Amino acid sequence: MLPEFDNTEIAFEYRSDKEMKRAKFLFSAMSSPTVTNMGMKLTELAISWKFPVKGLIKSTLFNHFCGGETMDEAAQTAAIIGKYHVGTILDYGVEGKESEADFDRAVPEFIKAIKYAAKNKNIPFISMKVTGFARFNLLQKVHAQVQLNDAEKAEYARIYDRINQVCKAAAENNIMVLVDAEESWVQQPVDDLTDAMMEQYNKTRAIVFNTFQLYRHDRLEFLKVSVERAKAKNYLQGAKLVRGAYMEKERNRAADMGYKDPIQPSKQATDIDYDAAVLYCLENLKNLALFIGTHNEASCLKAAKYMIDHNIPSNTDRVYFSQLFGMSDNISFNLAHEGYHVAKYLPYGPVYDVIPYLMRRAQENTSVAGQTSRELSLIEKEIKRRNL
Repeated sequence: MLPEFDNTEIAFEYRSDKEMKRAKFLFSAMSSPTVTNMGMKLTELAISWKFPVKGLIKSTLFNHFCGGETMDEAAQTAAIIGKYHVGTILDYGVEGKESEADFDRAVPEFIKAIKYAAKNKNIPFISMKVTGFARFNLLQKVHAQVQLNDAEKAEYARIYDRINQVCKAAAENNIMVLVDAEESWVQQPVDDLTDAMMEQYNKTRAIVFNTFQLYRHDRLEFLKVSVERAKAKNYLQGAKLVRGAYMEKERNRAADMGYKDPIQPSKQATDIDYDAAVLYCLENLKNLALFIGTHNEASCLKAAKYMIDHNIPSNTDRVYFSQLFGMSDNISFNLAHEGYHVAKYLPYGPVYDVIPYLMRRAQENTSVAGQTSRELSLIEKEIKRRNL
C-alpha cells in the first residue's frame, strides 16, 4: 500500500512526550533564519572561548539529530527505531582531519563499525567519505589531472588501500557501504575509487554504493554511464540518489573562478532529474541496487507507486529509502509501516567533533523552502493528538 505521510501517530511513535516538546522548540527556533544564524555564531564563539556549552548542545541539537557520542550509544538509538522496522546507517560524524595519522586511525574505526553492525540486524549500512581517508588537496590535484610526484603517487596508493580495507571488511561481514559525494572539484577520484571497489565487491550483491547528486546537471547522464559500465564489467551498480549538499559553495566557486556552474538552473530542474534518475533505476533493478535518499515526499510516493504498479515487492533488497535521523520521520516510519526498506542516517561521535554536521542541519532546515514549516506542523499535530 501507499504510505500516508500525514500519519503522525506512526511517524512519532518512537518519540517520548519530552522529545516531542524538544523537537517543537528546535524546529520553532530553526524557522527563523535570524535566530538560527545568531545561535550558530554564539555557539562558535562559545566554543572558541572554551565556555562549557557541551551540555547545552548535547541536550538540544545533538540528541535530536545524532545517535550518541559512542558506537554503543548509537546502537541503542538504532535498537529503538529498529523496533519500528527502520534500519540504521552508522555515520561516524567526525570531520576535518588532514593528517596521514588521522587517516590511518580512521580505518580501524570503520572496520570496528562494520563488525559492530554485522552483529545488529537493524544496522545494514555504514557511511563513509573519501575525504575521511585522504587529503582534500591531493584529491583536487587528481581531479584536475595534475601530474603527481612520486610521494603523492605513494600517498594516493595509501588512500586506495585504506578504502579497500574498509570495503573488504564490509563484503566479508555483509554490510553495505555508502560512499558520500563530495565537492565537484574532487569528485572524479571519489567516483574512480568507488567504481574500483564496486567492481571488486559487487559481484553477487551490491555492497558498495556511489552517490549521485542530482542537483548537478550532468549526474543523470553519469548515472546511466555508470550502470552501463557496471553491466559491461559484470558487477552490480550501487546507486545512492540524493539531491545535493554543496549548492552555495559550488555556485560561489564557479562564479569566482569563471567556469560553468555545475548546479541545475532551478529546483524544478533538480526535481525532474531526481525523479528521472529514480525511475531509470527502478526500470533497471536487475543491474543495480537503489538507495533513495530524500526528504521529498512526492519523490518517495512516486517511487512507492511505481513499485506497486510494477509488482516490485516493497521488501525487495534492491530498494532502500532513507532520511536523516531527526528529520522527515513522517516519511521514514510510514514507509517502514507499509513494509518498505527504510534506513536512517545516524551520525555519532564526540559532541564537539560533530558540530559541523549539526550546523549544516540547522542551516538546511532554515534554507530549504518549506522544510521547517512542514516538520513543525507535523510535530504540533502530534503534540495536539497526545493532548500535551
